[in-house]
Amino acid sequence: MIHFEIKNTQLQLIYQPDNSDVRWIDGKLKNDGEVSIGFTFRFNSNDLISADDEERVFVLGVSEDNCYRIKSRILGTEHDVLLSKKLNISRKTFIAQRNISVLSKIDRVLDEPIIISDDILGALPINEFNRLLSNFPTSTELKHYAGSRITGVLKDYFETTSDAQEKLDKFLNKKKDIRKPSKVKWIYSYEEKKYQYIRDTFVEMLKDANSFTEKEWQKQIAEFLLLIFPKYIAVIENVPVKDYYTNPKKVTDRYIDIALVDANGNIDIIEVKKPFDSTLLYSSTVRDNYVPKRELSATVIQVEKYLFHLSKNGREGEKRIRDKYINELPKNIKINITNPKGMLILGRDEKLDEQQKFDFEIIKRKYANVMDIMTYDDILRRLDNIIEKYTSL
Repeated sequence: MIHFEIKNTQLQLIYQPDNSDVRWIDGKLKNDGEVSIGFTFRFNSNDLISADDEERVFVLGVSEDNCYRIKSRILGTEHDVLLSKKLNISRKTFIAQRNISVLSKIDRVLDEPIIISDDILGALPINEFNRLLSNFPTSTELKHYAGSRITGVLKDYFETTSDAQEKLDKFLNKKKDIRKPSKVKWIYSYEEKKYQYIRDTFVEMLKDANSFTEKEWQKQIAEFLLLIFPKYIAVIENVPVKDYYTNPKKVTDRYIDIALVDANGNIDIIEVKKPFDSTLLYSSTVRDNYVPKRELSATVIQVEKYLFHLSKNGREGEKRIRDKYINELPKNIKINITNPKGMLILGRDEKLDEQQKFDFEIIKRKYANVMDIMTYDDILRRLDNIIEKYTSL
């Protein structure tokens, strides 16, 4: 058993073996010069400060201002680790299920020291660290997704880079000494690399889609919407809408997960689902036709109802939305609920055969006057076409 105590200026680790003699630690220290505890901590003889018949006590960290500093050799990290004294330190802080070393995993996706604190600029806040712990993979399968999930939490606080980001950084560094033979072509070259970066990152996300919850996935996709669809200038979330029709006796408050605002203030609805292959069409036919699966049909109806309720909110609804998101919108923009459209992003179509693709296209065109139904492969093709356009200029 491992637990932790704070004594004077030290963060101490107390180890009590469950089914073995604690003296095995003494043998390891004498013969090997160090001992591994819990597949995470590596101590030497200088770290041992107390020993009795039942337990061994090691110095894990020492006080430094408002944090405890843990040496890199103890955790197997590139740099020392700083943990805030406000952090509730327990086994879970260091060790995830199946003996995954939490801080070692984080260290693999960072090129800088790990600092967990609310008081240090540029550090990972305590609540974000706790969120990361609660979302750590819990099976052998999810070990493959640990890097992407960790990066998703850390990227807003550290200079963590993915493969796609590294490609973009290398390109930008090469561009620093470019002169100005043609300003327009120079801008086009940046546009090409910008969309290539978006596409590469998008592909990386699709490979690890199972490591995201539905909400996490929606948030990640929302970050790219303004770049993929440049007519829009703002993404707003949890948009309030009054439902005057479901219950005639009272008004029901509804909330749209994500909406988009264009440069003229017109608002549209977007519904984002995770990219599962099996969400589009049933594999069998009905009278030689492939029909939409329940999730596709249900989501289409949901978007249609949101569009209906949004349209019925009128001037009052426009003001309500404007007031709520006033700090997220351009200063002089006016929200307009004028024949809003929907956008539905879900599923993959790469495994559909030609007949299925034909029938799916008919389904999409049926709703084209009120919403655009797109698969993630549609978005990839869109990005490919944009990249090709800028490449040829």
